Amino acid sequence: MRGDVDSLVSMLQPPYSLAPIGFPFPAMAGLAGRLPLGGGREVVLALLAVARLASGLLPPDRLPLEDRQARSAAARIWLASLALPAALRVPLARVIDATTAGAMPTAGALRAVGAAAGGYLDGAASLEIERLVRRLATAS
Repeated sequence: MRGDVDSLVSMLQPPYSLAPIGFPFPAMAGLAGRLPLGGGREVVLALLAVARLASGLLPPDRLPLEDRQARSAAARIWLASLALPAALRVPLARVIDATTAGAMPTAGALRAVGAAAGGYLDGAASLEIERLVRRLATAS
């Protein structure tokens, strides 16, 4: 179905225009925008950040190891500044660390953090995490 939409969009665009850029996590970004400041919003923003880190392991935009290591180090510093529930801090850090190890360890860590943070996500945001986990598991 997605291919049908993409082909329709490409037919409607002028021949000289650039292809539209899709954002892979619109439900998580929207949920973070709707939540009030504080705990729930910070959890969803942390999940969005680790999902974006994990997506750097997927083709066609797979990042080199050096870039993933730099992003992981910066994300760990940022994560330390958030007021997160203790039950989520370690699983989120595991996802960050796993992004330097490869797609399969990242998929397992992301699956665990998705289960731990399920109460903070709506259905569409949970589906985005699950979809990313499946893509990572098959990318290995």
